[in-house]
Amino acid sequence: MEEDSKYPRRRSKEAHQAILAATLDLVQENGYFGLSLEAVAARAGVGKQTIYRWWSSKAMVVLEAYALAVAEQIPMPDTGAVEEDLFRLLDSIFTRIATSGSGKALAGLIAEAQADPNFAEAFRSGFIESRREGVRGILRKGIERGELNAEIDLEVAVDALFGPMWYRLLMQHAPLDASFARQLVRQLIAGIATGQGRK
Repeated sequence: MEEDSKYPRRRSKEAHQAILAATLDLVQENGYFGLSLEAVAARAGVGKQTIYRWWSSKAMVVLEAYALAVAEQIPMPDTGAVEEDLFRLLDSIFTRIATSGSGKALAGLIAEAQADPNFAEAFRSGFIESRREGVRGILRKGIERGELNAEIDLEVAVDALFGPMWYRLLMQHAPLDASFARQLVRQLIAGIATGQGRK
């Protein structure tokens, strides 16, 4: 392809990173639905066909850009205490949503997933599942340390943690902030902790 000659193999990584960075910037500026791949290509200094060579849709570009940013900026905490780990994780997520275009990106991806089953599967496997597994890991450590009841249903506990976040993100009826993160975690822990795990 003619477009391939513009970005030989040694420059592919550079072009790829430029596209992802441009995508995050433009989502923050214009929101998910105001984002166009033409604008991404122009901001990144690449041809539009370069984008379509690596991604099948706008949603897939945004998903990769967002997932990589989250993986780099929101590591899974390991303080030795399950309540503190969960609080730090949620506080980091909420802070990112409040100070970047993450909220707009997430809301757009969720909307896209409702209309496109193929993208919904990619969204779940490419982003949601990694976050869920991270929380499962925190909860398992809490069980091993005797902080949490060993009989808890991990999937329900993960839903109970993330569900209110998605609700506030989409409904925007109340803020996602540190106070809410602390309250949410304490309420969850109160329901699944052993006597040792309760403060």
